[in-house]
This record gives sequence, C-alpha cells and structure tokens, in this order.
Amino acid sequence: MAKYLLVSFKTCPWVQRVAIVLREKGVDFEFQHIEPDNRPDWFRAISPHNKVPVLRLDDRVSLFESGAIAEYLDETAPPRLHPEDPVRRAVNRAWIEYLPTFVDLTSAHAYAPSEAGFEKAAAEVPVPFGKLEQALERQGGGPFFNGAPYSLVDAAYAPFLQRHLFLERIRKLGHIDRFPRVKAWAEALAARPSTHSFPPAEFEAMYRDAVKRRNAWISRFVDGSKAAAE
Repeated sequence: MAKYLLVSFKTCPWVQRVAIVLREKGVDFEFQHIEPDNRPDWFRAISPHNKVPVLRLDDRVSLFESGAIAEYLDETAPPRLHPEDPVRRAVNRAWIEYLPTFVDLTSAHAYAPSEAGFEKAAAEVPVPFGKLEQALERQGGGPFFNGAPYSLVDAAYAPFLQRHLFLERIRKLGHIDRFPRVKAWAEALAARPSTHSFPPAEFEAMYRDAVKRRNAWISRFVDGSKAAAE
C-alpha cells in the first residue's frame, strides 16, 4: 500500500473533497498543512499550478487537481464510488463537471464588498439549486446523489454544501429551504463522518473566522450570528 501525504490549506474545500474520498475508502493518509500566504519552495516544486491539494505517493509522485486525484483513488482503492453502469457513471461525471459553476453561483455573495453586490449575487443562488433539485429527483430517493450509495458526486459537493449551511447561519438567505431535496442532501452530507477533517464545531469556527477576515459585506454579521454548536 502506498504512503499518502495530502498537502493542504486547513480550510480548503478542494482538499476536503480529496480527504473525503480517502476516508470513504478507508485509506490511511497524513495531512501536511501549509499557509496560503507562505507557500514553501518545496511545495512550489511539487505543485505545477502552485495550488492545493497535492497528494504525494510514497514521497516520489505528486498528483494534483482534486478531480483528477478523486478519479485516481476510485480506480486504485476499493470500494468503487462511481456507479458501475456506464450511463449512470457518465451522468455522475457530468454533474461533477458542473461543480465549478455551482460553487461560483452559490458562494459569490460571501465575497461581495457591498450590500448591493451581496443582494445581486444572492439572487443567483436559486439557479444552481433548482438544477440540482431536478437532478436529485431523477437520481433516486436520497439521502445521497444516487440514492443510498455514496458516490464521487457526494464527495465533490459536500464541502460546498457544508459551507452554504455555514453561511446560512451567518446571514440567512433561505433559498435552500425552497429546494427540499438539496437541503436534505446537504444535511445528510454534513452529518456524514467522512465530511469532517476537524471536529464540526471547530471547523465551523475556523470558517467563520475566515469569513470575518475576508472583509466582505457579510463579514460584519459573523459576531452577531450563531454557529450550529453554540
């Protein structure tokens, strides 16, 4: 069995995606956390795009880009998280491809510098939620994307749905409440042990601190809002 080292920023959702896949497969690995504003030379040497995650294999091979790493792990470590049926597998991959668009539309309000920018970005959140609501209706009865089996789609969306739930506790939009399948999916993923690299309350506190330091319009509401564990 290869030795796995996952190079990470502590709160990076793309790293979290890879860590989830590793945990779902029961693969032993170690984290090495680095600071986003102080990336060491050794990291620059193993990360072609100077980004995390990087998965080191036996300290000799570096894999990069979270989607590529997830696919590698699914090909090399059981259990298989992609569906066996090639059509369902293609559908799953298509929804994974949608992830960057989903992330942009559901998180832009958290970076808006003004109330007007916040409101404009927040108005776009229902669009990707509506698309996913329809997809979940076609895929099965939950709790996960394909129904009962956990998949790479779940691992991909879990970090970002988790963060949306965090944001809802800072400044509630309520859009997710209009999409019961998406909300139930988000809550099921948030409750799954593999989602968590840190104790949930500790991680939410880390995330809230990051939002506060971002100095976006939403940052002013961090201190006056309550986290789930409070």
